[in-house]
Amino acid sequence: MNNPAKPAATEADLRQQCATVLPGHRQQTPAQAFAAMGAWCERHGIAHDVYGEGELIQSLERKVAALLGKEAATFCITGTMAQATALRLACADRGSRLVALHATAHILKHERGNHQLLDHFHALQVGSPHRPFTMADLDAIPDHLGAVSLELPAREIGGISPAWEELEAIKAWCRERNTHLRMDGARLWEASAGFGRSPAEVAAGFDTVYVSLYKGIGGIGGALLAGSAAFVARAQEWYRRQGGSIIHRTPYVVAAAMRIDERLAAMPALFRRTQWLFEALPAYPMLRMNPLQPHANLFHLHLPVERERALEIRNDIAREHGIWLHNAVHHGQLDGTCYTEWYVGDHLLDLPDEEVHFALALWNAALEAAL
Repeated sequence: MNNPAKPAATEADLRQQCATVLPGHRQQTPAQAFAAMGAWCERHGIAHDVYGEGELIQSLERKVAALLGKEAATFCITGTMAQATALRLACADRGSRLVALHATAHILKHERGNHQLLDHFHALQVGSPHRPFTMADLDAIPDHLGAVSLELPAREIGGISPAWEELEAIKAWCRERNTHLRMDGARLWEASAGFGRSPAEVAAGFDTVYVSLYKGIGGIGGALLAGSAAFVARAQEWYRRQGGSIIHRTPYVVAAAMRIDERLAAMPALFRRTQWLFEALPAYPMLRMNPLQPHANLFHLHLPVERERALEIRNDIAREHGIWLHNAVHHGQLDGTCYTEWYVGDHLLDLPDEEVHFALALWNAALEAAL
């Protein structure tokens, strides 16, 4: 009798087998993560919150509010709920349901039309889809806007932020017109390092700021919305109305609270490592960076092959050399091209320079051979 064929290795299996991983942070197994969380709770005598009431969660909310220079912050189970709720309330306050959004905003690309289907607000796309919108783009809108939503950095266009002077001009424009300015700060900590300014300096002038508890910080989920105490209290009520009031937030809060100081302290080093990479990458012409200079420790690499071929090259190098080059690959705008996102995290920060060059040379040679 023939033995049944083994199932093909999944992408996760292949990555797990690699001794060298380039993008992102080191990933713990669930058992490792939960054990670390349990030990941390034991050391610090952590008790469960009850519907958001408890010293651990409220101390984290106060800490992040202070980091952002805001009066208050509140936990939300997802960033999607936090963003839609904030913009709904902002529009109600300003008497206009129009929200200016970049064409690549998370709300438009990844939230399944929630703002329309749940009747939160009306989205108005502003500016070019390939660069951040400007004050001039906003000034060209003849309508009164309830809110302007700005992502810092803009992930889908290569982790780009506006120039500091442009950002200040947008803040002033919204302030003069009594338009709510909201930040999608899922990667604010990374943008702050890129600007070379504190999170509070970046967040100054924004009425509300959303930050993720799992992206740069490395938690297991959840988000915080920061703003005035009155606005935050109203947001909490709307979370309850939308089913976001879970009895214990403890796992999400612990996973973030135990890492936040270390993760935020590492952001400048991650950005410096990204700057080093941008100096190294021109030696590998098959790998084209976007942007040309980093705005954060996040950027895109454009490749001169189709998406399917790029994945084959990645998987071949993983099997033959135990090197994981990148994660997801997306179709490029030009035929015969694609791109991938690199987040410079623990892996690249700790990898010796010569090993990075070795991986880049392998990748560059494979792409050349594929042409």
